[in-house]
Amino acid sequence: MKTNSLFNIFTTGIFKENPIFVLFLGMCPALGVTTSVTNAIGMGVGVIFVLLMSNVIISLIRNIVMEEIRIPVFIVIIASLVTLLEMFMKAYTLDLYNSMKVFIPLITVNCIILGRAEAFASKNGPVKSAVDGVGMGIGFMIGLLAISFFRELLGTGAIMGVQIIPVAFTIPIFTTAVGAFLTLGVLTGVMMVYQNYKKDNKEKLEKAQEAKSEVA
Repeated sequence: MKTNSLFNIFTTGIFKENPIFVLFLGMCPALGVTTSVTNAIGMGVGVIFVLLMSNVIISLIRNIVMEEIRIPVFIVIIASLVTLLEMFMKAYTLDLYNSMKVFIPLITVNCIILGRAEAFASKNGPVKSAVDGVGMGIGFMIGLLAISFFRELLGTGAIMGVQIIPVAFTIPIFTTAVGAFLTLGVLTGVMMVYQNYKKDNKEKLEKAQEAKSEVA
């Protein structure tokens, strides 16, 4: 039962409540850093780190933090983790840091992180909170990768420096903000169609089972 529960918590952030395509959270980095797959990976890993650590820390101190000051405490914890992440990136991944440094401090106010701290970590233990943080982070990263893949491929014809489509056949608008919104809209539409398809199939299966039980 516990394993199933943890699995459900983990997969919720990836599919059912994907931060980008379902909850529409973290839209600023989703649209701003997804000009390349490399940037998406960097931002995704950073968000997973902050989500995991903030969820665990907040779950450990949830019973000793007064209700009146919990939000400021959460923000201080998140901001401290983002500062550590920024220092690490400056030291070891300077090129990546320079390409997305405007968006790194914005992780502090990312609705996903503060939202999970308030809605989940402050009400659950460290194990469940860690699983929730990783699941939500991976779901966010998948969203970033999907958007950046199509934007980079269609806009430049290359993926991570490997030329796939001749430059003459590229569509440069996908490297702009307009391309970001277009890509997000199309992928969100595909996600909604898929979810509706699954929902319809589930309803048909339930009706078929009810019909069988009535006949029996």
